[in-house]
Amino acid sequence: MKLTVYPLLLSAAVSQAASLCDSGHRQSPINITAESVTGTKQPAMAPSYPKAALRIANDGHTARVRFDKRGELVLGQEHYTLQQFHFHTPGGDQIKGEHFPFAAHILHKSRSGQLLVIVVPFRLGAENPLLASLLPHIPAKVDGDHTHPQVQVSAIDLLPAQRGYYRYSGSLTAAPCTEGVAWLVMKQPLELSAAQLALWQKHFKDNMRDTNPLHGRAVFESP
Repeated sequence: MKLTVYPLLLSAAVSQAASLCDSGHRQSPINITAESVTGTKQPAMAPSYPKAALRIANDGHTARVRFDKRGELVLGQEHYTLQQFHFHTPGGDQIKGEHFPFAAHILHKSRSGQLLVIVVPFRLGAENPLLASLLPHIPAKVDGDHTHPQVQVSAIDLLPAQRGYYRYSGSLTAAPCTEGVAWLVMKQPLELSAAQLALWQKHFKDNMRDTNPLHGRAVFESP
């Protein structure tokens, strides 16, 4: 049977997605202020991310690193499987008004389908060792995954030594801006060098939207 596409219905679906990006009340990123943080403490983060051969793709907007050997993140009774990580400029989520030039997003999914993103903000400073191994291997064009067995990477190298974080209920940062995504923003930023940021910007334009209002959302924090 031939599938009939109705332009009006398609237009309505696209309009609905755009409307959520503009008018949703649980959108990401946000500015995390002292006033928005509640006293409810979150469990300590327990990541387990094995090393694996670098598998990197240029999707036209960012570089994505996927894993054949997927790790796990445990938060109290919650268990999430590592999916991939990618990067954004500028960093998106702010901490007490501080803007970050760069951020890593480490994407996870639970068995029930709940998405969780760990946000690692970066300040300008010293050269970052993980980025030093990744940046030279960013594919020049959009042509799928490139595997480099000689380069072993782990998402654990994207986490700061101090694992404290802020948590809030947010959304995807690109259309359709689906809400209900758990966001964990690391309190301690990492650093990348100005040369590393410039090399990244030779490949990609800025790919992060502006911050969004909290609309009454609570922000929780871990010890």
